[in-house]
Amino acid sequence: MQPFAEHTLLLAAGSVLLDLIIGDPKWLPHPVIFFGKVIRIAEGSLNKGDRRKIKGIVLAVCLPAAVFIPSLLILKWLYSIHYAGGLCAEVYLISTTLAIKGLKKAALEVYTPLAAGNLSEARKKLSEIVGRDTADLPSGEITRGAVETVAENTVDAIISPLVFAIVGGAPLALAYRAVNTLDSMVGYKNERYHDFGFGSARLDDLMNLFPARLCALCMWVGSFFIRGMKRRYGWQVTRRDAKKHPSPNSGWPEAMTAGLLGIQLGGANTYSGAVSHRAKLGDAQSSLLPVHIKQSIHIMNGAWIVFLAIYLCLFMLRRMYYVAAAWG
Repeated sequence: MQPFAEHTLLLAAGSVLLDLIIGDPKWLPHPVIFFGKVIRIAEGSLNKGDRRKIKGIVLAVCLPAAVFIPSLLILKWLYSIHYAGGLCAEVYLISTTLAIKGLKKAALEVYTPLAAGNLSEARKKLSEIVGRDTADLPSGEITRGAVETVAENTVDAIISPLVFAIVGGAPLALAYRAVNTLDSMVGYKNERYHDFGFGSARLDDLMNLFPARLCALCMWVGSFFIRGMKRRYGWQVTRRDAKKHPSPNSGWPEAMTAGLLGIQLGGANTYSGAVSHRAKLGDAQSSLLPVHIKQSIHIMNGAWIVFLAIYLCLFMLRRMYYVAAAWG
C-alpha cells in the first residue's frame, strides 16, 4: 500500500464517510474496547514488583505489534479472496480508529444542558469524557473542559489515525490506536503509573509528534471558512504557547483553538481532589461561553476536511506527474 495511491485515497475517504454515517454503534465490535480489556489484564499482572519501567516498555512494544501483525495477515488473506471484500474490511477497521461523529456527539451532550443552564447535567456529561473532577465546576470551566477535549482529540482520534492509515493502512492505524489507548490508561505521572506507563507515554508522544503539528496547521487553514475566527491571533498564540503544555503534542491543537476563539485554555484542574496546574494557553479576550464548544467542533471539522483536501491535492499532483512523464 503506497502513499498517495488510489487505494489509500479510498481508505481515507471511505473510513471518514463510514464514521460520519455510523460512528461507533454498540452492536458492532470495537477494537479499542478490546484493547482496553487487554491493557487492564496486563497492567494488573505486570504493574507490581521490580522493573516496572521495563515491563511497561515491553507492553508498549508488544501490544501494538500484536495488533499490527494479525490484522495485516487477515487483510492480506481477505484481499487474496476478493479485493472489494478486503477493501470493505479495511475501511471498517480504520473507521473504528476515528471518532469524528462520536467526538461531536460527546461535546454537544455537554453543550446542550450547559446552554440551557442545567449545570448538574453538563457536569455529568463532561465527567464522561474527561478525567478531571467536575462536581463543582462553574459554567466557564465546563466549557473549558469540553473545548480542550475536542481540540486534543482532533489529533488523537482523527488526524493521527488518518496519517497512519495513509502510511500503513488499517494495521498501522490500529497499532497507533493501541498505543494511544495504552497512554490514556497507564500514561500518567502519578505514583502508580510513573514507571509502568513511561514507555506508553513516550511512544504515544513520538507517534503524535508530526500529526499534532499538522493538525494545528489544518485547523488554521480550515478557520478561513469559519466565521468569527481570529486567524492571525491563532497563529501567534500557537507559536507562543504551544510548547508551554506539559505534553509535547497536545499544546498545538489546544493553543490554536484558544487563539482562533480568542479564549484562554489551561489553568487549574483537580484530579481525585489533587489540584494540578497547567500552563495557560491564549489570552482571555472573551469569557468562556457555551457557544465556544460549538465553535470548537467547527474547528475540528475544518481540520479533517482540510487534511483530506491536502491529501487529495497531493494525489492529483502525483497523477499529473506520471501522466506528464508518460507523455515524455
